[in-house]
Amino acid sequence: MKKLLALFFFTAFVWSSEDSILINAANTLDRFMAIPEERIPPKLLSRAQAIAIIPNLIRAGFVAGARYGKGVLFFKQKDNWSDPIFIKMYGASLGWQIGLESIDVILVFVDRSAASKVLQNGITLAADTSIAVGPVGRAGMVGAATKFKAQIYSYSRSMGAYIGVALAGSTLEIDYDANQRFYGCDPQKIYSIINGECNKKSEFVRILKNKLREYSSWQE
Repeated sequence: MKKLLALFFFTAFVWSSEDSILINAANTLDRFMAIPEERIPPKLLSRAQAIAIIPNLIRAGFVAGARYGKGVLFFKQKDNWSDPIFIKMYGASLGWQIGLESIDVILVFVDRSAASKVLQNGITLAADTSIAVGPVGRAGMVGAATKFKAQIYSYSRSMGAYIGVALAGSTLEIDYDANQRFYGCDPQKIYSIINGECNKKSEFVRILKNKLREYSSWQE
């Protein structure tokens, strides 16, 4: 058990640099959109008010489990996306489980107020906001899912396969240290990043924002 937890924290540390997070987030988005039958519907992306991407979320456990990962959160700003806010996700889970695995997670916020709560005191999924496993592909948008009844739609992949894992109980909050390291501005003034008042010229940010714009504009 101790060796498992040590590996858990070591792996989380290895993937924690800001540039690595941006690179992995871009790759994660590509993987989610690569297979038509399993992709996040572009129609849903176009209606999103915010999107969180958490690549390599680590889940570890022996009977009781834990999850931890770092990622980025983007807000819709008119017809564009804001620069990324660095975030972290963590939580515990119960039930029989053993081992260690890495999963990629994307959260699509169709309710801006739910995403704004992350900037305040953080949110616990399903407790502070409603969350549902998101529809996939063109067929997934048919029926009740098109009404966007949940505030957040979650997507998760493991070993390249879509798994739709439940994320209820996970906490999402701002990673102030990461934002200060990357942007060099007051980490408490998080809206200055969203509004473009505090920014950093980064090719990784440019690529990731371009991918979000591209996938959101796809027609199906």
